[in-house]
Amino acid sequence: MEYRITDKIKNLEANAIREIFGLLKAPGMISFAGGFPAAEALPVAEVEKIASELLSGEDTLAILQYGGTEGYGPLINSALKYAARFGIKETSENNALIISGGQQGIDLTFKAFLNKGDRVLVEDPTYLACLHILKTYEGEPIGVKADSDGVNIEDLEEKIKRFNPKIVYLIPDFSNPTGKSLSLEKRKAAAALAEKYNVIVLEDNPYGELRYSGERLPAIKAFDNAGRVIYVSSFSKTIAPGLRTGIAVADEYLIKKLTICKQAVDVHTPTLSQAIVDRYLRKGLLQPHLDEIIPLYRTKKEAMTAAIARCMPEEIKFTNPDGGLFIWGEFSVPFDTGAAFKEAAETTRAAYVPGKPFFADGLRSDALRFNFSNSTLAQIEEGVKRLADFFKSKLAKKY
Repeated sequence: MEYRITDKIKNLEANAIREIFGLLKAPGMISFAGGFPAAEALPVAEVEKIASELLSGEDTLAILQYGGTEGYGPLINSALKYAARFGIKETSENNALIISGGQQGIDLTFKAFLNKGDRVLVEDPTYLACLHILKTYEGEPIGVKADSDGVNIEDLEEKIKRFNPKIVYLIPDFSNPTGKSLSLEKRKAAAALAEKYNVIVLEDNPYGELRYSGERLPAIKAFDNAGRVIYVSSFSKTIAPGLRTGIAVADEYLIKKLTICKQAVDVHTPTLSQAIVDRYLRKGLLQPHLDEIIPLYRTKKEAMTAAIARCMPEEIKFTNPDGGLFIWGEFSVPFDTGAAFKEAAETTRAAYVPGKPFFADGLRSDALRFNFSNSTLAQIEEGVKRLADFFKSKLAKKY
């Protein structure tokens, strides 16, 4: 039977990470593929208590009823206060929209701005779901060179002038997939370029709280004097991804447009989830929770970087980020990590994410991403060793 699928998705491939999850169900599999928070980092008892309080309180019916698309009023206020941790100055409810996870903020921005063929500049490599969403709106991603401290500002400006993009998409803190962070000077420069060339910067910050070394830096949005930056953050990595709750902060006009787009998608983010996050923030539970999970993740990251240094062949160079959930590797010799993935997973019972889907042009095949947050220390040690042995054996046969 032939189905008349839209041109937008007819040739669209599934998200690369979601596609490989089937292989990860094999017994004994050690997966560095996803970006899941650690199970022990989820605040089960606190969320259970808050949910019980909410469902037995005087606002129960309102919480279980339809709500405004803009979001649950108390959460809008508490989330704006939370955003101030990153130097964001907006305090008006008119500058905020509660979203169903940070990824919805990307989707709504592209939905609001992009016509077929419009260009979006992205740091190369970048979050693969951003590229996936972009393709559903028939936009064109253009990769921008990156340095050790994030996107190359000279290349960014040159490509803004050459391609006249609608949007520049950046992850300033511990980027997915590389773990790189944008320096203070480059954050200021990105905001200045947005104003100079009248381009929107979509700033995605799901990992900013997960810092293991160095000092917190203000968001790009903190330097936005012209209303050109849309700041998106999520509580998925800091509280719980299952709550699907985040916030977008932007100029009032932009928020209105995003809100109209959201009305047609899910009406509003589930009010119960919003109320749980609001109560969690107002009880002052977030910082103590961060104080617990940051040492946990730091230990796992250090274990993985140590295992990589000890076991991996010298032909792969890995990042050592100051925070976030990912470590990125690139081969210095030709090696197709996508072509090798299935064999690696089946023979070693260990998995990574091939790097190709993270690149704007989809041509780089010599990179890979590891996640350390959802594995035990023993699994990190064993999984890195298994993959290192696999890569060494393949390289020995080629060279």
